[in-house]
Amino acid sequence: MLGTLLFLLIILPFLAALGCYLFRMAFLRSLLVVGSGVVLTVCSLALIGLEPFEFKPPALLWLNADIVVSVLDFALLFLILYIGFRLKNNLIKFLAALQIVVMAYLELFMMEHGASHAAIRCDTLSLVMVLIISIIGSLICIYGLPYMRKHEQHLNLPRSRQPRFFAFMLVLLGAMNGLVLSNDLLYFYFFFEITTLCSFLLVRHDLTDIAKRNAERILWMNSVGGACFALAMMWMYPTTKTLELSAILQMAQGSNLMLWPLALLILAAFTKAAQTPFQSWLTGAMVAPTPVSALLHSSTMVKAGVYLAVRLAPAYHGTFLSTAVALFGAFVFMTTAALAMGQSNAKKVLAYSTISNLGLIFACAGLNTSAAITAAILLIIFHAISKALMFMCVGTIEQKIHSRDIEDMRGIFGKMPLVAMFAFIGALSMLLPPFGVLLSKWMAIEAAANNIFVIAMVAVGSAFTVVFWTRWAGVMSNFPSGRPEPDHQPFLTIAPLGLMTIGAIGVSIFAPWIYSHFVSAAVPAGADAYKISAGVFTTLSGAFWVYPLVVLMAAATFLALRAARKSRNDPHASPYLSGLTAVGPKTFIGPMDKPVNIQASNYYMLNVFGEEKLTMWVNMGALILLAILLGGAL
Repeated sequence: MLGTLLFLLIILPFLAALGCYLFRMAFLRSLLVVGSGVVLTVCSLALIGLEPFEFKPPALLWLNADIVVSVLDFALLFLILYIGFRLKNNLIKFLAALQIVVMAYLELFMMEHGASHAAIRCDTLSLVMVLIISIIGSLICIYGLPYMRKHEQHLNLPRSRQPRFFAFMLVLLGAMNGLVLSNDLLYFYFFFEITTLCSFLLVRHDLTDIAKRNAERILWMNSVGGACFALAMMWMYPTTKTLELSAILQMAQGSNLMLWPLALLILAAFTKAAQTPFQSWLTGAMVAPTPVSALLHSSTMVKAGVYLAVRLAPAYHGTFLSTAVALFGAFVFMTTAALAMGQSNAKKVLAYSTISNLGLIFACAGLNTSAAITAAILLIIFHAISKALMFMCVGTIEQKIHSRDIEDMRGIFGKMPLVAMFAFIGALSMLLPPFGVLLSKWMAIEAAANNIFVIAMVAVGSAFTVVFWTRWAGVMSNFPSGRPEPDHQPFLTIAPLGLMTIGAIGVSIFAPWIYSHFVSAAVPAGADAYKISAGVFTTLSGAFWVYPLVVLMAAATFLALRAARKSRNDPHASPYLSGLTAVGPKTFIGPMDKPVNIQASNYYMLNVFGEEKLTMWVNMGALILLAILLGGAL
């Protein structure tokens, strides 16, 4: 049974992807995507209670599974090298060639190849990631079916590109499941590189000039991470004589010889998670269709980076590297939250918010206490659900109003009330109690109490976060007078949005149960991190009252909806413009006797928080911190 579950979680998405690519019928493609999503969801749930376990992959056509993975790994690297030649990008060519040389030297001249071993291992942390990838990722793929039909109608494509689009989406799910279940770094590296290639191809999907440029940036920036990963394996093997992750974690504790390869692995994690100064690949990826953005930000790609950092945390516990990771993550959390402050493009806000939250997860991994790791794992869960919901809502709204500008979302409740409600809840879930994102940030601040630099940056970053989420939620909360328009959306759009909204609310309500049954088991001494009684998380310094806050939020929601319904029949009053200068309900005579249209808009303080003002300084600060991190590991 275990082998069947793992086959369905890792290999089935690849087979379904092949089916999507070969069989061009829309109905069959929809059947494959929905069916794969259902199977992945069921199989991920079936793993609950089976962990921890180890699994030896069976031989394939009389070939050792390790040999098959090695051959596929080199094939993948040569494909990336070929793409580098096609793009005429010397950096991609160099990084791909470097990885080929390093991996060839490692596998042909350094490693002792023997019998198959337990290359697959699942513990509680892996299980949490598999659930996120399989459930949230599947809902995003299903949401993409009606979305991509509208997307291609808007582009007036002579021939649909959906077969390859959904093929790469499904491959990304299978690769991520393989990555988080890998106990062999060679397997991990193989799936790590597949996510890079899939992201490149998905962002490039529309084949516009800007899509091609940003996809090229994805490939070379993530190839930096791939090169660091390969060099780390080559560096550590002479010391460890194994690439089994579980064994390496035991050997690395207290070993200064392992700090440099661990630092390289952390750098690979930073690039995959788009941490500064590598953030431009993720912000540039916003040109891709929205299902791609949702998948990259919530359950795949960037989550591979934070997963690697949390997985390696026991190995660098108590070292300078751990402190450096905490400082770097807190810096990214604060600075990218500041960059989000200056954005009115909804996708850019979500992109910087993702990078910021990932920075907080890295900070927790660097703090490296049971309380901090608890905060990191919970934030991975809660952020994945809320961010997927927000991206899908923005994509649906954009197809309705033909804009992704936050300011154009005023009155959205009158145009598409159901989707607007989902988006509003999604924004609040990133901002208010009792939602889990705020719970996780409270835990992070509690965990950082003994590090003045980390807690200061986390506090400032949290303040910035409140500003941009409140601003966005405030724009959307304009309730229309009169009856809203009917919200006609396909079932495969509304169903994933509704389920994700229920998930955002549900996981927050059941956060104490999730902590007790999942997270505490994934954390060393995790049961002592927090005490739970009657739905209250308590520490020596404070408490988070989940259930009382749930009741309070429910009462506030009821009163707000009641007041909004009463206001529907209130007369709408235009702003007073003075009879002497008004030339219409929304126009007045301004300077030089010219008509001026009135417009309500938030203030984005671009002279302070604009990308052009901050990005260079943020990147310089990040490079300095990275130099300290790598230098301190030597």
